[in-house]
Amino acid sequence: MTDDVMETQDPATTPDATPSIDLLVSQMERVIRGKRPQIEMVVTCLLAGGHILMEDNPGTGKTVLARTLAQCISGGTQDGHVLFKRIQFTPDLLPMDLIGTHIFDDRNKEFVFKKGPLFCNVLLADEINRASPKVQSALLEAMAEHQVTVGDTTMMLERLFFTIATQNPIEMEGTYPLPAAQLDRFFMKINFGYVDEETELNIYREYLDIARNLVELTQVLSMQDILALQAQAGEVFVHEEIVKAVSNIVRGTRAHPDISLGASTRSGIAFIKCLRAWALIKGRTFVIEDDVRDITRAVLEHRLIYRNKEGRQKALEGIIIKETERLAKLKLYGR
Repeated sequence: MTDDVMETQDPATTPDATPSIDLLVSQMERVIRGKRPQIEMVVTCLLAGGHILMEDNPGTGKTVLARTLAQCISGGTQDGHVLFKRIQFTPDLLPMDLIGTHIFDDRNKEFVFKKGPLFCNVLLADEINRASPKVQSALLEAMAEHQVTVGDTTMMLERLFFTIATQNPIEMEGTYPLPAAQLDRFFMKINFGYVDEETELNIYREYLDIARNLVELTQVLSMQDILALQAQAGEVFVHEEIVKAVSNIVRGTRAHPDISLGASTRSGIAFIKCLRAWALIKGRTFVIEDDVRDITRAVLEHRLIYRNKEGRQKALEGIIIKETERLAKLKLYGR
């Protein structure tokens, strides 16, 4: 193990984030059963300072997961400001329904701006692909720059602004594919999936308790706690060879014959941020080779456009295998 790695593990300089993260995950598992990997991915995106997109069929628990996370970190209101807001995306939604609009104040005889639901800390964009691309694009500036522009005025969003978007599979009726530019703003995309048979049976037996748990969930981490964890994630050590692996994977997607649109430089930056946050969730202050394999698909898959179905199944996997095998031979940490 290198001296740099050893230095990042010094408890005197790096507070242990594990208890706080475990507390958040365990609190969420009171409601979301059998989905710890998905919970960890969502928390990874939160600590990386990004946004996450969850896709699956209706009724798999995507919306409940978002509400659960928000309830665990919001605590309702703070200084009179509601920290969690939910938008149900529908075909008739307008951009002003997200950003806000000017209304006439009859008392003062002037127009005042009424903020929309984007002005929050945790935003649930539910069934985002049921709204038109024009409405979806209203999120672009907010997700990329934490600000919105109305006319000639630019307004900053909250320091912590985390979007959890859910979408139904694009094959379903009444859905629109998200623009590539917006997909690129999501640090991760995960498929929620159904639980296993035993977990599903337990959910049926205990659904009343689960619903009660959702109502009774209490705040376990404050906004300042989350910001502190984000700062710690930014300090996680990334070996130069792992940075090179990220670059090789990103550039490999651009050169692969089965991929017509590869990953961007922005996706590589998001990849490294997520690697740091993932390592922190796993109780480490440094990124290891296995982390690359664990999260590459979640970070990059949704950003790629494939030439054929066969390429979708094999192209990225081949790139991942090649690079993780290279890292394994290097034995970065003496393993």
